[in-house]
Amino acid sequence: MIVVGVDGSMTARAAVDWAAADAFRAHLPLRIVHAVDRSPYQVDRSGGSRGGIGGGIGGDTLVREGQRVLREAVALARERQPLVEVTTRDLEGSPVAVLREQAERADEIVLGSRGLGGFAGTLLGSVSAQVAGQARCPVVVVRGERRPRQGRIVAGVDDSPTSEPALAYAFQQADLRGSALQVVHAFAPEIARDLDEVRADRHRVVQKRLRAFRERYPHLEVEETVRFAHPVDALTAASAEADLVVVGSHGRGPFGAAVLGSVSRGVLHHARCTVAVVRAPRADVPAQRT
Repeated sequence: MIVVGVDGSMTARAAVDWAAADAFRAHLPLRIVHAVDRSPYQVDRSGGSRGGIGGGIGGDTLVREGQRVLREAVALARERQPLVEVTTRDLEGSPVAVLREQAERADEIVLGSRGLGGFAGTLLGSVSAQVAGQARCPVVVVRGERRPRQGRIVAGVDDSPTSEPALAYAFQQADLRGSALQVVHAFAPEIARDLDEVRADRHRVVQKRLRAFRERYPHLEVEETVRFAHPVDALTAASAEADLVVVGSHGRGPFGAAVLGSVSRGVLHHARCTVAVVRAPRADVPAQRT
């Protein structure tokens, strides 16, 4: 199941478009989710009522607005992909908590990069980054502007096994889309070492990481790029000619945006296309079935 969070913003509409297309390609159902955060309407400590989701002007407005947002999102999804099964959820709670719970049973979470204070905060790095750092499944953050299709997916890879979930997702996406895949490995070389030797070593690292995936997807066009650069700079540059950039996240805990690594966060802020963040599973937590 693919879950998309909506709040009525333009980037949320772009997220619905992206999620519906992903659901169609992967033959998965689509769930459209809206979070009703009732905390501003709770009874305050002095006992004074500030409204509520089930009653009062504020609560009634939230309910009506959520229903409107969901109706519009469903209409858009069915217009774009009429064969996809679409369901909705209007759930109470903070957007981060709602999507974290939804991620337990989702194959993918899709969000807009900027929103109306709902699923994507006014600045990228609030709700979007928190969900990307906390969700167990891949989190796709979609920008609102339309770009011509590039036919290319970019994946960042490092020298650790924890990048393999991101590679697996990138290969799968390239296969489903019929796109070329560019695998980028960027690093700052040690000054004392021979640069040609370092580059050759890094190429071997990348080739080792890709061997099993190349065997599984022998038909895919795969380009290996090894650069002397900061990973954020290299991936941002590659994003200019890509439809999707896939990065891993080496999260150490289940909660808190701090588990989103500096590279993932930097790419989310600066990439010129949609970004997918794929967390490596924690060694002490059993893998979730999706």
